[in-house]
Amino acid sequence: MKTIAFFNNRDGDSKASLVYHLAWMYALADRNVMAADLDPQAHLTAMFVDDPRLEELWEAGARRTVYGALEPLLEGNGDIGSPHLEYVHPGLDLLAGDLKLAAAEGEMARHWSYCLDRRPHAFRVASSIKRLLARAAAESEAELVLADVGPSLGALSRAALVAADYVVVPLAPDLHSLQGLRNLGTTLHMWREQWAERRRRNPINDLNMPQGTMHPIGYVVMQQAIRLDRPVYAYARWMDRIPDLYARAVGDQATLRDFTVRQDPDCLATLDHFRSLMPMASEARKPVFALKPADGVFGGYVEAVQDSYRAFRALTEAIDHRIGSSEVAE
Repeated sequence: MKTIAFFNNRDGDSKASLVYHLAWMYALADRNVMAADLDPQAHLTAMFVDDPRLEELWEAGARRTVYGALEPLLEGNGDIGSPHLEYVHPGLDLLAGDLKLAAAEGEMARHWSYCLDRRPHAFRVASSIKRLLARAAAESEAELVLADVGPSLGALSRAALVAADYVVVPLAPDLHSLQGLRNLGTTLHMWREQWAERRRRNPINDLNMPQGTMHPIGYVVMQQAIRLDRPVYAYARWMDRIPDLYARAVGDQATLRDFTVRQDPDCLATLDHFRSLMPMASEARKPVFALKPADGVFGGYVEAVQDSYRAFRALTEAIDHRIGSSEVAE
């Protein structure tokens, strides 16, 4: 089982949509995949399930979510509970998110410090997300876990990133996204070093501890629709700065990278906004590349759906190449 976290220190870069579509692409290619919603905003979960079902998952006293599985440990009543897996499609399960997950922030932060004192409970908390993902993936027989991580640089995001083998950075060509990228690079280096120090102090021999590799495998540019209040030259200017900034902030490369996003080997994909198709996909509760005439796809929309399929298929192949998986099946 391999875990890929999708993370940037900036909200609004379409992380949930990216994870949603990739999870569907893998599943439709007969690959076993689990989508894990580790963002307290739970946007990914809302894309997979409707409101009545979401209300059932969030039912007080029996939360069938990430938080529900972590709750016994966080409240000191035991270890992580049995995860609930929401069936979506053959080969695709969801570990549902929860707005209450934000309440775990304080406990995660407190026990991160306690790890330096070699406290066993602290290491159970620090490793809890990794162990939860591993347990859920084993139950769903998932070969790949795609985790949507919240945009904050707090303790919860840190625990989620420590649990990840790989990191993909969603980006938008604007100032906010690039500033988030700068913050991300510094933070990943710091968290990796801090976790290595703590891992050496673990007093529990049989605890399934995360390696904390958090290896960045590239970025995805989520292109936005051109707005009338944002000149095209500004859009192009931000796009041109991405390769060099990513290499310096995340890849530890000091040499100036004087080439475009499309030439950048660190760029996994540049994805169209597919804005005209998103309302249809949301109404049909399916990815844009699975839309049919019955969903309202006619005329020029047909080509857009085909384009989206090719784009996401190419992205899964690029990710597989970086992590050493087999290629997406025909």
